Amino acid sequence: MARWWELLLGLWTVMATWTEDKLLDVCMNTSHHKIEPGPEDKLYEECIPWKDNACCTPNTSWEAHLAISLLHNYSLTHCGLLVPSCQKHFIQATCFYHCSPNLGPWIQQVGPHGQGARIVDVPLCQEDCERWWANCRTSYTCKANWQGGWDWSQGKSRCPAGAPCHPFPHYFPTPTDLCEKIWSNSFKASPERRGSGRCMQKWFEPAQDNPNADVARLFSLPARCWSWKLSCPLLVFSLLLSLRS
Repeated sequence: MARWWELLLGLWTVMATWTEDKLLDVCMNTSHHKIEPGPEDKLYEECIPWKDNACCTPNTSWEAHLAISLLHNYSLTHCGLLVPSCQKHFIQATCFYHCSPNLGPWIQQVGPHGQGARIVDVPLCQEDCERWWANCRTSYTCKANWQGGWDWSQGKSRCPAGAPCHPFPHYFPTPTDLCEKIWSNSFKASPERRGSGRCMQKWFEPAQDNPNADVARLFSLPARCWSWKLSCPLLVFSLLLSLRS
């Protein structure tokens, strides 16, 4: 009986490790991400925290700072200039999206052949959502979901017909609304705070270690069970066998 337990536990460990390798220290499959993460010592300003291990190039990090981004022809000035503190949050979020190698547990493939990817429900720390919302309260926008529905007739994102510009709280009454709606549930407002090890920081001080690596590892655990449908039942079965042996 003990021999069976060892074999089953070993099998689960191999499968879980294989799944973990697919979820940790990875880059998204998009045209603006590197194939795999690595050091980049010339990243631009708000993207510098990821210099030790980045999924973005220096050129991508520079483009992330433009009000009309060359990455997606996307305009942050669709209702006029954002106040600097508000624009800084969007730059940080763009750096986080393009540079972080810790988004694996939340990456979903898109397209019929998986030729692209997006993130879904990345749990942003409570302070990140609150500060983002507070610093954008006096800036203007015309939409709650910035993921689509823009007027692209002039080559960049413009407000669609009948969508008036209002201060952010009109479209985003709470910090949770801002974090979760603005890019169609790419982010999820977490009740956890920075330093808890249970939420992601969209920016951190360049001098400190990346706090998101451990969070990604934590959230990869349930994903291992769903990726290999037998792995969790095998673990439970093996543990039951160990109790009987």
